Amino acid sequence: MTVTPDPGREQGGARLAGRRRPQRLGGTARGGRGCGAWSVHSPVSRRRSDLVLPGLGYGQRTAITPSHPPNDPLNDPRPTPLRLPAAERRRQLLDVAIEVFAEHGLHGASMNQVAEAAGVTKPVLYQHFRSKRALYCEVLEDVGSRLEDAVIKATADAEGPRQQVEAGFRTYFRWVAAEPAEFGLLFAGGARGNDGFADTTRRVETTIADAVAALIDVEGLDAMHRRVLAHGIVGIAEATSRHWMVNDLPLDPEDLAARTAELAWAGLRRVRHP
Repeated sequence: MTVTPDPGREQGGARLAGRRRPQRLGGTARGGRGCGAWSVHSPVSRRRSDLVLPGLGYGQRTAITPSHPPNDPLNDPRPTPLRLPAAERRRQLLDVAIEVFAEHGLHGASMNQVAEAAGVTKPVLYQHFRSKRALYCEVLEDVGSRLEDAVIKATADAEGPRQQVEAGFRTYFRWVAAEPAEFGLLFAGGARGNDGFADTTRRVETTIADAVAALIDVEGLDAMHRRVLAHGIVGIAEATSRHWMVNDLPLDPEDLAARTAELAWAGLRRVRHP
C-alpha cells in the first residue's frame, strides 16, 4: 500500500510516529466476506482512486492508493453477487431461466446466458442444475405444476358446475395474460416437439382434463367419454390462448373466460348418453 501526503489539507490530527503501524481500514463486503480497505461499508470514499484516512500522517490528509496488481480480483468493479438461501436462489434461477428460454428457445439459449441474466457465475448455476436439459425439464415441471394447482383450486372453490367451468377458464386465461412466456414454453415452444419434454405438457393437459371431467355430469355417460369431452374443453382453452398470443390480440381475460365458458357449458348441457 502506498501512502501519499496531500498538502491541500490543514494540519491537525494524529501523528504517524516511528514504529506506529498505520490504522487498518475495517469493513465487510456484501455476502459477509471481509475485504479490508475496499469495503463497501467503509467510512471512507468508495472510489479506489480517492480513498482517504483523515487524521494520519503528520497532520496531513493521507491518500490510500491501491497496491493490488491490475488483474487482481480485488480490483474487479463488479459488485459481489448477493448471497441467497439455496431455496431462494433456486427459485430465482428458475424465474430467470423461464425468460431466457422463452426469448431464445431451448437450443438457442445457453447456461452462460442464464447465469449472466441471474447475476451469478456458471459454477453457482451448475450447483443447482447439472445441465441445460435438466434446467429446462425443471422449468417445465415448475410451470406446469403451478398451472395445475391454480386451475384445480379455482374449480374446487366455485359454487356449481357452471361457475366451476367459468372459474377454470378465468384462471387459465389470467395465467396466459400474466405469464405469456410460461404459456409459450409449455404449450407453444420446443416442449411439444421433443419426446423428452412432451410428457410434461401431456401431464398438465391430462391433470386439468381430469378436473374438468369431474364436472361433467351426464346420466349414463361413462368415465372414458367424460374424459374425452374434458380434453376437448382443455383444447378450447389452449388453442384460444395460442391464437391470442400469436396475434397479440387486445383481449380481456375476464371477458374471454365468460364467453368461452358460455360456449363450453352450452355444449355440455346438450350432451346425451348415446
